[in-house]
Amino acid sequence: MFFTCARCVVERNRAFDIASTPARVVEPVPKRLQTSMLGARSFTSPCFLVRRRVIMSELTKRKERPITNFFKPVNATAKSAGDETAGDKTTSNGFVPLKKLKENMPKLDADELSPSPSPSSYATLIKDESWLDVLRPEFAKPYWKTLEKFLESEEKASAKVFPPKELVFRAFDSCAMSGVKVVIIGQDPYHDVGQAMGLCFSVPKGVRVPSSLHNIYKELRTDLNCKIPQHGDLTQWAEQGVLLLNVSLTVRAHQANSHSKKGWENFTDAAIRELAKNRKGLVFLLWGKNAQDKEKLISKANDHLILKCAHPSGLSAHRGFFGCKHFSQCNAFIEKNGGTPIDWQIEGPYRT
Repeated sequence: MFFTCARCVVERNRAFDIASTPARVVEPVPKRLQTSMLGARSFTSPCFLVRRRVIMSELTKRKERPITNFFKPVNATAKSAGDETAGDKTTSNGFVPLKKLKENMPKLDADELSPSPSPSSYATLIKDESWLDVLRPEFAKPYWKTLEKFLESEEKASAKVFPPKELVFRAFDSCAMSGVKVVIIGQDPYHDVGQAMGLCFSVPKGVRVPSSLHNIYKELRTDLNCKIPQHGDLTQWAEQGVLLLNVSLTVRAHQANSHSKKGWENFTDAAIRELAKNRKGLVFLLWGKNAQDKEKLISKANDHLILKCAHPSGLSAHRGFFGCKHFSQCNAFIEKNGGTPIDWQIEGPYRT
């Protein structure tokens, strides 16, 4: 047993403080500095030797560990539990290879990856499930986000947009994908107040019949001896399987084509493409250059009938629309394939 001097007590306490500090490592004092610091006797005294042993003992216990020791191998639990994945190969460090991790990652459906549209979004307006199933991926594409922003800016600017929001997708909601027999492609909705109703060429009852629709009625009279009604509501056609689809589904009041090239074309192109790909033996009536540009979207492998001619507008109907006999050709094709022909006669009252 030996006595401890006051200086040794102080230095011992300081040494323990140093040993208990995580970020510092105490190195032995070089011999050449021992005499100059505390004198030779203090470094050879029994108190100092005991203190040195304590310090070195603490340092030995606090060995630094590599950072990888803080992480458990990915498949460590599976191996210890005897799971069937315990046999998976690992690297020398005990980690599962990146390729193996990718293989084991859960696969998400497209619906899970697609962001849910906000309640005010146009994407929530389409109600027919058969169309929604094939068109839902479109709502996740960049062009749709741009289109939504444009339509929102129109609303904020208090611009009048036709048709009313709830009728934008009426062409799809009035004619389920599985029930389509004929496709008529228009350009954009009528842009005067009260005209647009979500079906191309159609106007509500009580609204003056536009010249294009009046010319369609004339051709029906020549081709199938149909009477000319006093109104322009074509809902009766849609209910029989005629998809009356405009290329652009909205328009600003009194500004024709004002919503073209904003994104609607991408959406309606997708609808035409999916319809032509998933159905067989349909009739496509392509009137005018804009509609005929969509021919490239129509699958050639599904036995569709494509009929083309001039647009029925007052400016071009005399260049090939009159006398085209598309309506009789359409019905002949449907009957040949075992289907029920379209009753093109719109209910009255009729013109005298």
